[in-house]
Amino acid sequence: MKAAKKTAIRLTLLASLISSTSVMAADQVTFQLDWLPGGDKAPVYVGIQQGFFADEDLEVKIASGRGSTDALTKMATGQSDIGSSDIGALMAAKAQADVPVVAVFPYFTQAPHAFFVLKSSGIKSIKDLKGKKVATSPFTSSNAFLPLVLKQNGLSESDIKLVKSDPGALAPMMITGSTDTIIAWVTNTALYDAQAKGAGKELIEMPWSNSGLSLYSSSVLASERFLEERPDVAKRFIKAFAKSIEFTYANPDQAGIDLHKMVPEVDASIVSAQIKSIYSLVYNDVTTKDGFGNFTDERIQKTWEYVAEANGLKMDAIDPKTAVNSSFKPE
Repeated sequence: MKAAKKTAIRLTLLASLISSTSVMAADQVTFQLDWLPGGDKAPVYVGIQQGFFADEDLEVKIASGRGSTDALTKMATGQSDIGSSDIGALMAAKAQADVPVVAVFPYFTQAPHAFFVLKSSGIKSIKDLKGKKVATSPFTSSNAFLPLVLKQNGLSESDIKLVKSDPGALAPMMITGSTDTIIAWVTNTALYDAQAKGAGKELIEMPWSNSGLSLYSSSVLASERFLEERPDVAKRFIKAFAKSIEFTYANPDQAGIDLHKMVPEVDASIVSAQIKSIYSLVYNDVTTKDGFGNFTDERIQKTWEYVAEANGLKMDAIDPKTAVNSSFKPE
């Protein structure tokens, strides 16, 4: 009886040791956001809540960010391992300095930049912005492409009155008539639409991708050091993240709930609406042609040409393919 009891105790201790070792074995990864939590950031929260990262023996910590440049800096300096940022911002940075960060997986295969106006403004196209007041955030990567999209539509920066304001003030400025139009990502459409309707007004979205600007945008980027020192962890993370993207856009309501569980101040229904409104940034004619999760040399080159022109950079400043490393994507 005593021997049986001792054996049971030993087995319990062994099971406990195995369990604790398993928990300790999970690889730690710091994921860098480039902006505030919202529908477009949902996949990383979904990956945690749905257990996709845990299935790959990963424990993911999410770090807040304040724009593409901030996210790039934190990955380049080793504060974060992998994260989301605009591949255009990465290319521009690499053209000017040796930034040890590369894109490893495409997320938005179309540009999210847009003008937003009220229907009552009478503005129906980008050409109608001549002489109008345009408000934007000082942090958005959209600003770099503004001169280019204006040029593609027969305008120049001197044709508009550009003002910069805090991101949270943009929609109220438009709704109250302090500005004729605002610049933001289409990821904000659901939120802005709700704010406009609350004031008894109707919102119109004018995506730049419909006006000549077609390129890769938000992507999964990673520190080169992280990729070199922990390649297996990187592969497992990207595999889980790809699964998280697919789940998010197939189940937007659940994705909203998952994000809300981790960030209670963000409304689940708004997140769900945002995800539905940006579906075409993730799944579109580009992904139909090239496949989900695939960068192509042709589109990378075209993206660089847009970035170089928008930022006044020489076309031969970099080989844009060096900004990408696709060897870690799921097979």
